[in-house]
Parts: sequence; structure tokens; C-alpha cells
Amino acid sequence: MATLLSFHAHPDDECLLTGGTLAKAKSDGHRVVIVVATGGEEGEYPAGFVSDRSELPDRRRDELLESAKVLGVDEVYFLGYRDSGMMGTQSNSNPKSFWMTDIDVSAKALAEIIAIERPDVVTIYDEIGGYGHPDHINVNRVGLRACEISGLSEVYQATMNRDYLMELMADYSVDNPGKVPDEPQSAFGMGEDAIDTAVDVSEYVFLKREALSRHRSQIGGVAFVFDLGNEDFARAFGTEWFISRHPKEKEFRTAIL
Repeated sequence: MATLLSFHAHPDDECLLTGGTLAKAKSDGHRVVIVVATGGEEGEYPAGFVSDRSELPDRRRDELLESAKVLGVDEVYFLGYRDSGMMGTQSNSNPKSFWMTDIDVSAKALAEIIAIERPDVVTIYDEIGGYGHPDHINVNRVGLRACEISGLSEVYQATMNRDYLMELMADYSVDNPGKVPDEPQSAFGMGEDAIDTAVDVSEYVFLKREALSRHRSQIGGVAFVFDLGNEDFARAFGTEWFISRHPKEKEFRTAIL
């Protein structure tokens, strides 16, 4: 049995980019651990979901624990930072936010968890955090530094295959005009040439959607996921993409991935 540790920015981030890999690892007999940097305080939520925004982190924590059960996660850790919000917003400068953290301090906190769990593989995000969110960018920076401190080389950066998704969006828009923007509003993911690891999670793809449904506070922001038919959902999310630190001819290099 090996151990997979997956580092994320907010509750719900574990689902779409890595949820299938987590479920697959558990099904294959490995230990699966999630570490979440923030409480997701800046997330949008349905009217009346909480009486005050200060209640949101506790609700999102509970949602994450439900999602983790669906995916078969063995342990969930929280680093306790505040959600930094989208890039360029006032919440970026909150001194308690993950974006304002000292990288070494946060990396040492993560390294302490790594010392407890002794993972064989760690997943983080790509260098742009998938789509430029400050907390996602810092998951990359803090995660790399923590693995450096811990002497771990098996680090995989979860990303989106931009070329593949653009092709899917173009195909989908033919039969669903107006439901897909002509061009993405911002850069996202990485080009296929930068990606060296693809994990087939088609067997677990609907567990991903089930896990995401447990994040009831955030469903409005990902409504498109639940609008997709089963075939389209499987095409979009049945493969999870990673960039390894030491690519080896696009082979899977561990028993987990």
C-alpha cells in the first residue's frame, strides 16, 4: 500500500481535477489524504444558505468531509488560512489570507503533515493555479517547497488539458449554441505539449459528480457540470491531467497514478 497526498486550495477543489485519481487510488488499495489550505470564505453561496458569511467556512468544511467520504479519502487536514478571493480583489491583501502567507512558513506546516503521512506521491496544481486564482498559485508554490523540504520527488501538478477542452467546447457548442463562450474569459490549464501524465478515471467519473454535489454551497458556480449529459460529462472529466516534475516519456511512474 502506498499513500497519495493531494493538496488543495478550497473545499470542492478536490473534485474535478483530482477526484477520480483519489477514488481510483483508494479502490486500488492505497491510503488517500487531502490537505486544504483555506476555508473557502470568499466563495459564492445561494441566498439564505447561511445567515451570515462568517458561518460559511464551517459549512464548507462539513461539505468537504462529505465529499471526501464519497471519494474514499482516509484523512483530511486543514491548514487554516483564509480564502484570498479572486486575483485583484480586496481580500487578496487580508493578512490572514493564503496569498499573503510566507511561503516557507506555510511549506513547513505542510511538511509537518507530510512527515506524519509519509506520502509516496503528492499532487498540487500547475504554476498558474489552473486559472490564475491566488490560492491555487500558492498551492503550487507552497506544495513544491514543502516537498523540497521533505525530500519528495514524486510531485504531480494537476492541470486542465487546454487543447482537449477547447476541442470539446467547440464540439459541444454545435449542438448547444449559446451555452459555451466563444473564447475562455481567461487563460486556463496548460497546452497538451506540457502535460506528461494522463490518468483514465472513466470508471470513477460519476463519483466525481456525486462528490461535487455534496458541496451544496458551491453548486451554483459549477451548474454547467450538472447540466451535462452523462456522455458529455464523461468526455470532459473522464481523464485527469498532470505534469510530473521528472517526466519519463509520458508513462505512469507510480503505482498510484
